[in-house]
Amino acid sequence: MEEIIYPEDIKNKLFFLIQNNLEKIETVFQIDVALRGNKIMFDGDSSNTKRFKQYIQHMLQLSKNNGDWNQNDISLSLSLIGEGKMDSLQEELNKKLKVVINGKSVFPKTFNQKEYLKAISKHDLTFGIGPAGTGKTFLAISMALEMLFSKRVERIVLTRPVVEAGEKLGFLPGDIQQKVNPYFRPIYDSLYSLIGFEKTSEYLEKEIIEIAPLAYMRGRTIDNAFILLDEGQNTTNPQMKMFLTRFGQFSKVVVTADTTQIDLPEPKKSGIFNAIKLLKEIKGIQFIFLNKKDVVRHPLVQKIIEVYEAKGDAI
Repeated sequence: MEEIIYPEDIKNKLFFLIQNNLEKIETVFQIDVALRGNKIMFDGDSSNTKRFKQYIQHMLQLSKNNGDWNQNDISLSLSLIGEGKMDSLQEELNKKLKVVINGKSVFPKTFNQKEYLKAISKHDLTFGIGPAGTGKTFLAISMALEMLFSKRVERIVLTRPVVEAGEKLGFLPGDIQQKVNPYFRPIYDSLYSLIGFEKTSEYLEKEIIEIAPLAYMRGRTIDNAFILLDEGQNTTNPQMKMFLTRFGQFSKVVVTADTTQIDLPEPKKSGIFNAIKLLKEIKGIQFIFLNKKDVVRHPLVQKIIEVYEAKGDAI
């Protein structure tokens, strides 16, 4: 059993953050960790304990350089370690990336999420591809709102293909708008979380924010807007081509997709696969692939994804 004695002046903060992330730390470094007073006690393979000591040294140095560090720093740092980026740990954490919306900050919690936000900022067309819970939609909407409030775009257009997953649209109650609203609930939830119900309702009424089925995009040219196609894996090839040719001057486009959750009758014909194949070499288009390590929902979600990846097809 090895131990690290750390300074008393950061004892409480460090203890709190390590204690709250003990399972993640043990998983990332493949060691056993315990806290005793101002000691971090740990045991495991020598190569893993060496990496853990380096990590703690990096984090102590960051604390000295930048003052306080928080849960976002811990989450991002562990993601960087998981991606094998120990050498760039201090550089990445010193260059903190955040999205600010009306004074409210949204931080990427993993390395790939950080790359996703950087790609959206730098490129006119970005694809965010990964499983449920990796923040694809929430982060894209965060960027859309920041660009709207900073007047880099005049409006936001949010769209999804309306694809039936288990239930038939015709059996749902209400008119067509009421029928499709459940499909857009994740988008509404993100907006409510970021700017509240009243501001969301106001912007929808003034058409500053538009939420509409993908079919409503046909024939349009959308200038000076942030356009998000959510659930892009549920488009056909013609639908994907139609969407990608809608945006006009000074617009920014993001497509999110989860290739493990395709609701089309013939999943192999999803438009996302052709888009990846045809567009990956075009300058100005960026593909960011997120994975189970980027899941930021309940810790069980990551484990559920792992089990389905390993055994789901065999059931």
